[in-house]
Amino acid sequence: MSQSFSDRYGYKPSEPDITIREDAPDDLRYAVAQIAFNAGLAPSQIRDVVCSVLFVAPDRNNWSEYPNIWDEVRWQLEDCEWFKVYDIAERLHRTLHYQQADQFRDELNGLFREKGIGWELKDHEGIVYRGSAPFAAATADAVEALTATGRLSAASEIREALRDISRRPTPDRTGAIQHSIAALECVARDVAKQPGLTLGRLLPRLGLPRPLDEAVEKLWGFASERARHIQEGQQLGDDEAELVVSVACAVSIFLIHRK
Repeated sequence: MSQSFSDRYGYKPSEPDITIREDAPDDLRYAVAQIAFNAGLAPSQIRDVVCSVLFVAPDRNNWSEYPNIWDEVRWQLEDCEWFKVYDIAERLHRTLHYQQADQFRDELNGLFREKGIGWELKDHEGIVYRGSAPFAAATADAVEALTATGRLSAASEIREALRDISRRPTPDRTGAIQHSIAALECVARDVAKQPGLTLGRLLPRLGLPRPLDEAVEKLWGFASERARHIQEGQQLGDDEAELVVSVACAVSIFLIHRK
């Protein structure tokens, strides 16, 4: 039987609030190796990845898979810097192929959600910022819809927004807002068949129902004031950046579907 009881019957634990970003708790350090093993990697294969990321030589005295090499892997994961744990997870995922890679991704993302860890593993982007559930859904749906309709430039802007908000130690929240608005502007130009106009001039041509048109105009104004024309002392928070990116994604999807 390949599926667990909870998977077969659809039971999932409630997701706690995100409380962990710049840390790798013990549960995660343990799970990275265990999830890689579950996906089909032997301890020696996991050790190869761990040692290559950490630039440490494998212990030549450890030659048996269990318990020697497995314990060595566990010790290295327990002892390394927190951000290296995420580097190792990304490298392990790239080592796997097809269904094994999917299993590793799904199990690791499940752990992130269960433990309140604000990161998410994606197939092509690696580990990226995970915000609230609406934020995650909005960005994922937007990238999927934009890509499916051939709007690759707009999809690329959303990916750049995710990269910017994922940056550490200092997230580029203004960059995330700028890229999300650029994606919306790209979609608006395509829908209105006006490639040379800015979003502000495009809004009256989009035929948005009221008061959605006013909301989008205010969103554009907020992005222009707080993200493009930055003033000393103004600091954007993650919540504000998530809100702008989510709304820009939602409006982009609306314009695509209505078209």
